[in-house]
This record gives sequence, C-alpha cells and structure tokens, in this order.
Amino acid sequence: MSNSTLMVGDVGGTNARFATARLVDGRPVLDRIDSFPADRYPTFLAGVAAFIDGCAVKPTGGVLAVAGPVLDGEIDLTNSPWRVSETELQTLGLKPVRLINDFEALAWGAPIVPPDQLASLGGPDTGEPHTAIAVLGPGTGFGVSALARDVHGREMALPSEGGHACFAPGDPVEDEILRILRRRYGRVSIERLICGPGLLNMHRALAEIDGRETHIDDPAEITRDALADPRSACGATLARFCAILGAVAGDIALTMGARDGVYIAGGIAPRILPFLQSSPFRERFERKGRFEDYMAAIPTRVILHKHAALLGAARVAFADIG
Repeated sequence: MSNSTLMVGDVGGTNARFATARLVDGRPVLDRIDSFPADRYPTFLAGVAAFIDGCAVKPTGGVLAVAGPVLDGEIDLTNSPWRVSETELQTLGLKPVRLINDFEALAWGAPIVPPDQLASLGGPDTGEPHTAIAVLGPGTGFGVSALARDVHGREMALPSEGGHACFAPGDPVEDEILRILRRRYGRVSIERLICGPGLLNMHRALAEIDGRETHIDDPAEITRDALADPRSACGATLARFCAILGAVAGDIALTMGARDGVYIAGGIAPRILPFLQSSPFRERFERKGRFEDYMAAIPTRVILHKHAALLGAARVAFADIG
C-alpha cells in the first residue's frame, strides 16, 4: 500500500493541523496542509470531517497526533475540550486509523527534519550514533518524548506525560517561585512554568518576589516586551523561562540517556530563537554537577519545521498501515 494517500494530523490545545501524506523514495511527503484554530469546530470529529470533505483524493486511513495521553484508542485532550476515539474516526472512512501522542509523533519526525530547519542551541554538531534522542517543548502545554535506538537501527518512540513531573528549582529565586506557585496549586509541575500560561505564572511570581505590581494578563505581551527590551521586567521573565527550560531539558536528557541530541519543539521556541540562543539555556542544560562533561557532548537544537509532528505521524502511518 505504499501508493496510498493517508491522512495525518497534529492537534494541540490551540491549533489543529491536517495533511495528506504519500511516500516518495521511501520518505513521507506532505500535501494539502490545512491549519485552523481548534475552536473553529465544536468537535474533533467535525474538524476531521471538514478536512476529508475537501480532499480530492480521499485518504484510506490515517494517524492523528494529539496533545494528551491516548488510552485504549481514545483521547481526551489535556488542554482542550475535544474528545475523540479511533472508533468514531472510522465512521469517516479512515480504516485503519490510529491516535498517537503529539510528542510521540515529534520523536518520529525529529530525525527526518531537514538540517536547514534546525537551529543550534549549543553543543557539538553531532551526538553519539545509535543512542536515544529526546524531544520536548513548550506551547499551550509542555510535551516530552524520546526515540530509543539500538545498534541494529531499530527504533521505538516513548510517549510520556513528562511535562507533568514536578518542577525542580535550581537556585534561590526559583525556590521562591516554587513557594509562590505551591500556594496556588499545591503541587507544581514543570508545565505550570514552562508553557504559554506558565510564562504568565512566572512573570507574576517574579513580580511578587521583586515587590512590584504587574497588570499583564497575556503571555504574548510578555514575549513581545521581552524581545523589544531584554533588560525589562518581561525580559527577566523570559530569561528565567529559558534558563528553566534548559535545566529541564538537561534533566530529561539524563533521564532518557539522550546522547544523540535533544530537540526543542513547540510553538514558543522558534518565536524567541535569538533570545533563547543568547539566554542561560545551554549553561543550565550542562550544569549537572559530576555529569557536566556528559552533558557537554549532547547537541541541543530547536525544530523550526512547522509540520515536524505531521512528518512523524506520516512515518508511523506508512510503517504501520501504509
């Protein structure tokens, strides 16, 4: 079925992206990419149906990557009211169809992103072959996954909910941030800080620490002000955001044994790339005590490709059902 046209999707808490996919010389190629706000359609099924209706060649099956855990073929998106099951999707003519985690798709997609669609965040150009990679990143939430490999070229994606692991402060300021957020949330996860809404949490906590008021209630305003004036209070917030992102990325690299590289995905990193590259990200990534040399040998990169998750979903689709 290598000539099949399959449907792939990347559905987050804010946006939904769909495409048809085909194989060319053994590599997935995306066609008819469509993107729209997730609130355009009242249900996930309605959004998928609208995309299929617009396809000249109807897809015969598909793989849809979604932001949340997939349990028994069903998904309840973590940061969205959408719910859907593989059984429901089959009523649209997608047979077979699979739901996978969005960062699982990114783990499959990261290794096939063209080099010119990657930006370095420090470290060597290449890591250790045949070892794992980790993919993580902030957007509406915070996703984490890995791609495990062996010397025979076999690969296995490891989806996770690592963004909901506990936040670990790295200095006295972050101790205070944790104390302030614990007052509100009780348990403070990484995602409470390292995502769009988390940026706002951090800004408000830093304002409280500094004894000043803030009336900002939009994370996008923090980013805009920080990029315009890195020395501003918003600049300090974004620098702290990048530093914690680096520390978290380093922890995940250690946990996954990701010696072939760590990829930062999600919607935020590409938008702040020059700021991120000049931030404490890499210093905090490597600052792992006795393992600093280990960390220094791991490449860190930002995925600039807007549809890397769709590429990964296409890899899964053609490997499993294509």
